[in-house]
Amino acid sequence: MTPHASRSTAEPIAVRSAAWYLPERTAEVSALTARDEAAQRTLQGLGIETVRVDDELGAVGLAERAARRALDEAGLTARDLSGLILVESRAPETLLSSEPTRLQHLLGAETATVFSVGGLGCVSITPALLAARGLLAADRSADHVLVAHGSRPAAATRYRHPVTVNGDGGLALVVSRGGPVRILDVVQRTQGQYWDLFHVKYRDRPTAQWREECTDLRGYSFQLAMETRNRLTELLGELLERNRLDRGDVRGYFSHNLSAGSHTFTEEALGIEIHSVCRENLRRYGHLGPNDVFLNLYTALERKEFATGDRVVLINVSPVAAWSLLLVEIGPQEAVA
Repeated sequence: MTPHASRSTAEPIAVRSAAWYLPERTAEVSALTARDEAAQRTLQGLGIETVRVDDELGAVGLAERAARRALDEAGLTARDLSGLILVESRAPETLLSSEPTRLQHLLGAETATVFSVGGLGCVSITPALLAARGLLAADRSADHVLVAHGSRPAAATRYRHPVTVNGDGGLALVVSRGGPVRILDVVQRTQGQYWDLFHVKYRDRPTAQWREECTDLRGYSFQLAMETRNRLTELLGELLERNRLDRGDVRGYFSHNLSAGSHTFTEEALGIEIHSVCRENLRRYGHLGPNDVFLNLYTALERKEFATGDRVVLINVSPVAAWSLLLVEIGPQEAVA
């Protein structure tokens, strides 16, 4: 393949800096309980040993901690931001209030264009990046857009049967026109048939009774699994074909972290090998929603596992259902936060 040859019309953007807030307190998954013996066996077989827990900070607080670190890493202040995009939480602390403008106020990003995106579960990081690219493309005077998210489970229990265990954490990316991690292309698809496959009934219920429920376990385990296999195969082919690449040009694949079984499923569906840091972070942190794929990528970058010019693919799947793939090119490692 010719280096950097591309038929994609997308304008690349870059991650100038990335940062996380991962609470110090850990909870052992072995101490969690499920509703029955079968669910308990599934819980213990997810491949998750611990999750991080912060009972004091809400989703915005988690995002703020990460955002301040990302700005520091980039050598910027909040007033340097042209945009601030919050990947919305699954369960806001209050109704009618504005979480993105709350984060704006906490950071002091008074001149930034501010809004939130969401509705696609852990795939919601993708429309946030698309929106950041749109802001930079629409205004040539715009320089930096902060994308942030705080991940907390919507329900009182951290176990979402039969899928994963949710941990707490914050993510922030400073998205610019240039930087050490270039996002070359994005593909995304959704299927509205599964819009309420997982939900939390909350009206007229105390929060202690909230549960993340699957409305169709067979549909999740079989029908959606087969559709996911087909969608990911289609999207990977599209992403590589329109960028004039083949699989040999991709140096690594990173997935979100639901379970050890989900990693194996993705590998078998696409005929690839998921990078080992994904399973490592799965064991240590559980599922962090939209934060997973970039945490996994940057864990590998911090270990100097890729060279300048290497291309990797980030894979995200959500049971709403949504699927997305990001094609990323690695720049000089010394600039990686």
